[in-house]
Amino acid sequence: MIAAAVAPKAIWYLSRGSGIVSLVLLTASVVLGVTTAVRWATVRWPRFVVEGLHKNVSLLSVVFLAIHIVTAVGDGFVPIRWLDVVVPFGSAYKAFWLGLGAVAFDLLAALVITSLLRVRLGHRVWRSVHWLAYACWPVAVLHGLGIGSDSGQVWMQAIDLAALVAVVAAVCWRLSVAGWRPAERRPAMVAARVPSAVSGRGVR
Repeated sequence: MIAAAVAPKAIWYLSRGSGIVSLVLLTASVVLGVTTAVRWATVRWPRFVVEGLHKNVSLLSVVFLAIHIVTAVGDGFVPIRWLDVVVPFGSAYKAFWLGLGAVAFDLLAALVITSLLRVRLGHRVWRSVHWLAYACWPVAVLHGLGIGSDSGQVWMQAIDLAALVAVVAAVCWRLSVAGWRPAERRPAMVAARVPSAVSGRGVR
């Protein structure tokens, strides 16, 4: 009887923990994705290391998300169906907040599928779908805030705040890099054209 009572509680804790870990990993994946997009690299962290870390963290986040979903449905404490995992806003339990989780799962599933079919889809299509990662993250955060049993805890709010700061800082950094890079290249291009113009060999 004790084992039977402990088992549901263990599943509940596993569901909570895997949801939190998947959020942290998804946040790390978004930040690493930003650094990959701007081609950031150093001597200690070459591009292939950053890209490999981004890929592995993303896959790991999917694993923990799968654990979170399986345990949430299998727990049986609240009426969550397997259909509610993929079809948003149709659940009998907190339809809106659970629906946001389904939307996040669908977006992440689209990312995984297109990444596996990247060679056949082409880089342009894959890159367009890959932008969904930026939509998946805030939807997942809102899902956790609305339905998470720990959302009112100070430590959970600290995790949410740290994730928000990390992603916002990464996006702002990317926008700033995108802003100064073209301006940084123009003087070099002008300087290269001036001697050609003076010597009579203009660029044609």
